[in-house]
Amino acid sequence: MAKFSPHVILSAALSIDGKISTRSGDSKLSSKEDSIRLHKLRSKVDAILIGKNTLLQDDPLLTVRYTKGKNPTRIILDSKGTIPINSKIIKTSNEIPTIIVVSKKISKINLLKLQKLPIEIIIAGENSINLKLLLKKLSSKKIKTVLVEGGGTVNWEFIKNDLFHELIITLSPFLVGGNDSVSFVEGEGFRKISNSPNLKLKSIKRLKNYLVLNYVKV
Repeated sequence: MAKFSPHVILSAALSIDGKISTRSGDSKLSSKEDSIRLHKLRSKVDAILIGKNTLLQDDPLLTVRYTKGKNPTRIILDSKGTIPINSKIIKTSNEIPTIIVVSKKISKINLLKLQKLPIEIIIAGENSINLKLLLKKLSSKKIKTVLVEGGGTVNWEFIKNDLFHELIITLSPFLVGGNDSVSFVEGEGFRKISNSPNLKLKSIKRLKNYLVLNYVKV
C-alpha cells in the first residue's frame, strides 16, 4: 500500500454468520457497550467513510456521542452525486465537516446542486470512484486515519484493492441467514483462500455476549 495513504480501519458489527443486516435492512446488531466503544474509536480518527447505500438505508449522523471528543470529517461515496438533501448528514453539514466524493460521471445539474451546499466535493475517478486516488487526496488534506463504516460493497472495494490496514469487527450473538441479507463483504469475492489478505489477530475483547476482534494486515 502506498506510503501517502491514510491508515484505513474497516469496522462493523456482524452476526455469527457474517451478516451486517437482514433482508429488510435491519442492522441493529450492536449493544450499548459496543456503541460506546465505537464512539470512542470515532473520536480518535480523522474521518468516517460510508457509501451512499448505507446513508439511504440508515440515514446516520456519523458523530461522536456517549463520550467526549471531536467529530471526525464525514466522507460519503456518491459517484453520481444523488445524495438526498434532507438526509441528516446534509442537514448538519454546516456544523460538521462533510465531504461528498463523486466521479467525473456526475451530471452538471447534480454537481451544481452539491456546490450550493456547505460541503466539500472531491472528484476521484472517471465512471466510478477511484479509492486509491481518493485516499491520496485525503492524505493531502492531512487526514491520517479513516474509519470505514460502509456496507458489504464498499468493504469489498477496500479489500479487493488492498487499501486497508486494520479490521475491527464485533461478533454479535445473532444468526441472520438469508440469501438476500447483506454480508460484511459482498462483491465478487476471491476465487481462492490464498488470495485473501493475510491478517493477524491483534486483540480480543469481550463485552458480555459480544466479542470485539481486532485484526491487522500483515
